Amino acid sequence: MNFNGRIAELPKEVKLLIGAFLIVLSAGYFTGFRFVNETTKNTPTGIQENYLGNEEDLEAEAMKFKKPKREMLTVIHTHILSMSVIFFILGGLVSLTQLKPWLKKALMVEPLLSVLLTFGGIYFMWSSWHFMRYIVMLSGILMSTSFVASVVIVFFQLFKKKDQKS
Repeated sequence: MNFNGRIAELPKEVKLLIGAFLIVLSAGYFTGFRFVNETTKNTPTGIQENYLGNEEDLEAEAMKFKKPKREMLTVIHTHILSMSVIFFILGGLVSLTQLKPWLKKALMVEPLLSVLLTFGGIYFMWSSWHFMRYIVMLSGILMSTSFVASVVIVFFQLFKKKDQKS
């Protein structure tokens, strides 16, 4: 079955539902993104300090302590589960767009891999593999880039006329 470009053929009420979903999903995603900025300053050192603490830094703005294992497992568990569902749904919507096959596959699979790398990397960093902070930052950037690209592509193709082709 060929799904390519089928998003334009959906009924108006389904398109409206998807458009509203994308707006609310983006609000939630970028609220989380803002939280990450507040807690890590979007730097590799900030990422490491957020999970491992900064007690030895006497000039730190705020003292942070290493997160306990239960908290780490809760953060990783909830983020992997919820973000896999988010990117599965978004990937399903991307599958209905009209894109080059390689780009479509990348936007459907990459964020799921980045979820594993980001949150697996956070766990390994917490477990003393400190170099993982760079992997966490890179995979987080890739995941966010895929999210924005997917939402923009789906949103614009959602409201494209049925007879228009890319």
